[in-house]
Amino acid sequence: MIHSYLTIAGSSQGLYKEKGSKFLGYAYPVTTTDGVKELLLNLQKLHHQARHHCYAYVLGFDGQVYRSNDAGEPRHSAGDPILRQIRAHNLTNVLVVVVRYFGGSKLGIGGLTQAYKEASKSAIENGKIVEKELSETWELTFNYPEMNSVMGVIKELNLNILNQELTTLCIILLEVPHSAKDLFQERCSRIKKVRLQPQANS
Repeated sequence: MIHSYLTIAGSSQGLYKEKGSKFLGYAYPVTTTDGVKELLLNLQKLHHQARHHCYAYVLGFDGQVYRSNDAGEPRHSAGDPILRQIRAHNLTNVLVVVVRYFGGSKLGIGGLTQAYKEASKSAIENGKIVEKELSETWELTFNYPEMNSVMGVIKELNLNILNQELTTLCIILLEVPHSAKDLFQERCSRIKKVRLQPQANS
């Protein structure tokens, strides 16, 4: 079972030059297609004079959501090389955009493919690749007298509290790593009248 995935910690940039053309690479952590659209729009505003904004992205812990776009370059000469670099680094939840400023000389399909590969590779490798653990959100409902026992489990497993309502009837929303889920459920089963409810992750 997959418990973690590789992504990048923050945005990063790269640069590749060939025959007067400049290829500016940008890599971003991203988790939704809406986030992709927003980042693309921002780059298009920043580089409104550039001829091409080619990109690829991979989303989801299993990398099954992906897309590449040649943005006016010859078919498969830009988006695919960018996507291959994301795959080559085993990354997901990543958007890579390469902005091209035309230098006056045509590079040919091979030259373009190499340029987009190197610009995207540079952007990725100039960033920090991190491993993130998959998690689930769980809701715990219990009576106040069980507070110490519940907090003991949370502290033992070093769980992240997302939200809590501590009254006579207590409700705590927790982030539980996949690797700790079985132990979390086992520990909670020992506490009287604690109700566990998994929550749909966004």
